[in-house]
Amino acid sequence: METTINGLRVRYIDEGTGPEVLLLHGWGAEASVYRLIIDHLSSRFRVVAPDLPGFGGSEEPSAPWNTDDFADFVVAFAAAAGLREPVLIGHSNGGRTILRLLSRPGCPLPVKKAVLIDAAGMKARHGADYYMKVYSFKTAKRLVNLPGIRRLFPDAAEKVKKKFGSADYQQASDIMRQTMVRLLGEDMSEADAAVRLANIKASTLLIWGEEDTATPLSDGQALERLIPGAGLVVLPGAGHFSFADRWGQCSRVLDSFLG
Repeated sequence: METTINGLRVRYIDEGTGPEVLLLHGWGAEASVYRLIIDHLSSRFRVVAPDLPGFGGSEEPSAPWNTDDFADFVVAFAAAAGLREPVLIGHSNGGRTILRLLSRPGCPLPVKKAVLIDAAGMKARHGADYYMKVYSFKTAKRLVNLPGIRRLFPDAAEKVKKKFGSADYQQASDIMRQTMVRLLGEDMSEADAAVRLANIKASTLLIWGEEDTATPLSDGQALERLIPGAGLVVLPGAGHFSFADRWGQCSRVLDSFLG
């Protein structure tokens, strides 16, 4: 199905009947990647899952977005889809968006339950190797942008991005690369999160892969401490797509929480 939200063409899945579920995918993915969840829940719920702007079959925004832009989109999309009080389920970047939306004072979308699966949004803690790579990238980027270097080596900047950038970064368009940088720059320190997340009123379930290296288990443990009344379920041996790695256990946890 398709709709238009604030001038952007948006593709989305809308299946099943019953209580409402709004599913938000992770960075670089699209709604159809989450068929395990959609097919399982649509027998009892109305499951609505958009391709977020810049992904899948939805148009890119005309300028880079930040986390608030994605949160505003979710509010506008929910209204357009006729969702009055959905359960929110978000994986990775979808979880980051839900955290920003629900932590707003006077959240404009009534939400009683939320499920965050390997959610992004906490500032990463990295070792020396990571920072060496980041600083090397910044230094190289500075060098290749010097006028003399640009004239002699016009493709040097793109080569630097390919050498140092992540797979997600390399595959993204320029606007989505800038969006990715903005999102990462807005991730919360634990001190910042302690203030923001105290505003969350929704009953929150956290599902995490024990071996997630993209958003490590320590992020889930921090969110459990900082979101009032939140509960954390750890899926043993699972990675960043923990719901797929341990679907049997994940589906039972979802069923229990959603009633």
